[in-house]
Amino acid sequence: MNKYLFAIVLLVLSTTAMAQVSNQPRQALSKSLSPDSLSYLNPKDYIIGGITVSGTKALDKDVLIQISKLNKGDRINLPGEANARVIKSMYEQGLFDDVQLNITSINMDTIYLEIVVDERPRLSRLHITGIRKGEIEDVQKKLNDKTGKIVNQNLLNTTSGIIKRHFNEKGYLNTTVDMKPKPDPADSNNVILDVIVDKKTKIKINSITFEGNEAFSQKKLKGFLKNTRTKKFYNIFGSKKFKQDKYDEDKQTLVEKMQAEGYRDAQLVSDTVSKHDEKTVDVKMKVFEGHKYYFGNITWSGNAKYSTADLVKILRISKGDVFSEEELGKRLSGPTPSNDDVSSLYLNNGYLTYNADPVQTRIYNDTVDLDIRITEGPLYTISKVIVKGNDVTNDKVVYREIRTKPGQPFNKELLIRSTRELSQLGSFDEQKTEPRPTNINPSEGTVDIVYNVVEKPSDQIELSGGFGGGQLVGTLGLTFNNFSLRNIFNLKAYRPLPKGDGQKLSIRGQSSGRTYQNFSFTFSEPWLGGKKPIFFSLSAYTQGSSTGQYFAKTDRRYNNLRINGIGVTLGKRLNWPDNYFQLNYSLNFDHYNLDNYGSAYLFSTGTSYNIKLTQELSRNSIDAPIYPTTGSNIKFTIQATPPYSLFNNTNYRIATPEERYKFVEYHKWKFDAQWFQTLTGKLVLMSQVRFGFLGYYNSKVGQSPFERFKLGGDGMQSYQFLQGSEIIGLRGYQNFSVVPVGSGYNASNNPGSVVFNKYTLELRHPVIASQSATIFLLAFAEGGNTWNNFGEYNPFNVRRSVGVGARIFLPIFGLLGLDYGYGFDRIPGASDAGKGQFHFSISQSLNGGFN
Repeated sequence: MNKYLFAIVLLVLSTTAMAQVSNQPRQALSKSLSPDSLSYLNPKDYIIGGITVSGTKALDKDVLIQISKLNKGDRINLPGEANARVIKSMYEQGLFDDVQLNITSINMDTIYLEIVVDERPRLSRLHITGIRKGEIEDVQKKLNDKTGKIVNQNLLNTTSGIIKRHFNEKGYLNTTVDMKPKPDPADSNNVILDVIVDKKTKIKINSITFEGNEAFSQKKLKGFLKNTRTKKFYNIFGSKKFKQDKYDEDKQTLVEKMQAEGYRDAQLVSDTVSKHDEKTVDVKMKVFEGHKYYFGNITWSGNAKYSTADLVKILRISKGDVFSEEELGKRLSGPTPSNDDVSSLYLNNGYLTYNADPVQTRIYNDTVDLDIRITEGPLYTISKVIVKGNDVTNDKVVYREIRTKPGQPFNKELLIRSTRELSQLGSFDEQKTEPRPTNINPSEGTVDIVYNVVEKPSDQIELSGGFGGGQLVGTLGLTFNNFSLRNIFNLKAYRPLPKGDGQKLSIRGQSSGRTYQNFSFTFSEPWLGGKKPIFFSLSAYTQGSSTGQYFAKTDRRYNNLRINGIGVTLGKRLNWPDNYFQLNYSLNFDHYNLDNYGSAYLFSTGTSYNIKLTQELSRNSIDAPIYPTTGSNIKFTIQATPPYSLFNNTNYRIATPEERYKFVEYHKWKFDAQWFQTLTGKLVLMSQVRFGFLGYYNSKVGQSPFERFKLGGDGMQSYQFLQGSEIIGLRGYQNFSVVPVGSGYNASNNPGSVVFNKYTLELRHPVIASQSATIFLLAFAEGGNTWNNFGEYNPFNVRRSVGVGARIFLPIFGLLGLDYGYGFDRIPGASDAGKGQFHFSISQSLNGGFN
């Protein structure tokens, strides 16, 4: 055989390999040192004497030899199918543009082979265009693992798929992705992938129609689809964009809701999503309803701890009720709104491994008989209580709020209550506080409870400047919500101040220079002495306002007001009527010094002393301090001064204002109640009622010039000197503009009213709920008014407003709010007091109420 015949043989072998590996570049078996020894017509067995690899850039040569399945010492038949299999195995990895198998030498029956490869380039980076910067960052996060990988068709397909899925989830169903590799100038072995994204327009739902429904109306079935809504103006909270994952969830929910109303055989037969136009789709669903079923006979077995009569009373399902597996499951295993299901009965009394299995024993006509088989298990006692994740907060602060104690029977209700108390501390992310029973030992009847908590920033800073009252005012406030007084002299504990003991320290200053200053200090300890929940608070403040001219010769400034005050509070938690109650007593001393200060306080010059004792009875059962979804917050407050006029022998008929108000006397009654209720999904309704009344002991003395109520606006003091008056917000009206009928409007010299009433309804829906931020939107309706005396009081005569707003909670800044309210009722003497008003608030009460 001559060299020309050998060339023909090599050509035939190459063609055979190409046929076995479709769409692959050329392959070779070449460079024989003894071509006369190879014959395609007479292949020969050889022993592999060695294998080398060339052409690699990033791949490991030993790994490539393993992939080729060639081993030194193995026999190989050449020329033949063996070389084609080797080349096919290499191409299947998707790593190469070209693969060759060459012969380097033949010695007798030993052959030496060389694998020559041409590696495909690797991806150095993605260059994404066609979308916004923020969207590029979001997409890049999902594609970070692609960098450094071989650029092949699989990488292109997965990259395109990830991008399309990302935008499909946001309602962009027609997204296109075009990709073009180009050489990387910095590295010849790598490429840059140009990715051009065109989101197109968001796809919304034009219509949703159902077939096969008779018992359920079209409207009711649409109501079952919480996340799949048509583009109607009244669909405020339901998404109008078509999202495949949400649509799949809604299909499952649809069937569950139909079954929950007694149609246990209901199913979704088919569904189609078809294009309506370039921006919308039509959704059609075909359902099968089946018959409506009812509960038949219900029997119980396995229950020893509680009688059948007791369980039947808690189950609250009778023969003839509409059959619903969903409702049955709630009544057996919870959760129910009032936690009065069968599982709560067992779990609140130590039966941790309780289980109820409702077995359908007989189905006839439209009736389903049940046997509820109870597995009670042993009575479990808590062995250990462990807290994990409190890196800053001291153990004692956490453990004293936990109500599940070692040695007690396991109690689900106390487990939930402990979680609530930990969230009320404000030091932990309530979304991530997780109590978990562990080390469950059935033989000994013991269980450990682990509370996993995640610390969150709790300190707050207020740094702002603004223009108000005709002057520029700056504010600096620092609040340390997890302060530690006992480590005040421990320099190692400063971060930047000692932390970890759950105390609160607040320092705040506000000033516009000489004309206005306001400085305050507050310290509170929720467990005075560390052994009992005795609340202690100490506060002090000094405020001054000067609006007149300064005369150097007399060193006197007219129109001055200075108020100094100090207060102390003691309180304790109560166990009756239940353990959500708290009773606080406060003693405060305020000193007022007025010098020609106008008529805002019924007298302009003089000194007054306000010594007041306050009793506050409160009950707070809300589930979270920032965004409550259930529970209530109710406060009843009585504040009173000594009745000086009864024993000071002053003739108030001829007394000057300075003498009349030297020792302020009054009694003050306030009621504030909030209720939170989840309506559907995450939509929460907050209802609030507020009332206040300022009374007097002696008609000859009259009403106190201080401690009155001023209604209207954002509920903040803003930059006006108004300490001594209680500020109540009423959105949709200017600050302090809601005055009694006939009083005349004058915000700057408004002394306040002695009676007020306010009602609020507020719908809230969260946008973000995380450790770093909580944002929720709201819509509100409010009504409120003030009166000069209780005889004029009419709780139904209110100034009304509606509006929308948003709240943003940032751990370092507290709660920030922006509202737009529209007041419907005219304020005499102030034509612009109502109508449209924007309101901005800082650090309002975290319990959800506007002060």
